[in-house]
Amino acid sequence: MRKDIEIPEVKDIYIAAVYEFNEDYNVHDWNIYMINDGTSPIETVLIVAQGYNEKKMTAPMRKTIKIIPAKGFAKIEFIDESVFVLDNFFTITYFKDDKMFDKRFEIPRNSIMEDNAVDLPVMPKKGVLAR
Repeated sequence: MRKDIEIPEVKDIYIAAVYEFNEDYNVHDWNIYMINDGTSPIETVLIVAQGYNEKKMTAPMRKTIKIIPAKGFAKIEFIDESVFVLDNFFTITYFKDDKMFDKRFEIPRNSIMEDNAVDLPVMPKKGVLAR
C-alpha cells in the first residue's frame, strides 16, 4: 500500500530580477538572482530557466549552484531585454536539512522594469520579484 508523499513547502526562497551597474561594460543590466532568506543554507541548487509566449520559446538555461548560505544570495544569469516580452520561468530544486524542495517561479511578460522594483530580502538592492 502506497503512502502519500509529503512534498515540503518552499519558504524564504526568492527569484528576483535586479537592475544593476555593470562595471565591465559601463552600463546598467538586468540580472536574475536567487535569494535564501532562511536560517539554513541550501545545497545542490539546480535551476532551469526558460522564457516563452504563444509564438516564441527560448532554449532552456541550466545552472547548478553548490550552496547558498542562510541569508545569502547568488547570481543566476544576465537576462537580456529582448526576453522581457516573454513569460520567464525559473524551476528550482535544492536540498535543505536532507530534504529535497522544488518550486517553479514566474516573472510575467513585460513586468521587468524599474517601476516594479521593490526592496528585496537579504540583498541591499531593489528588484522585481518572481511569483
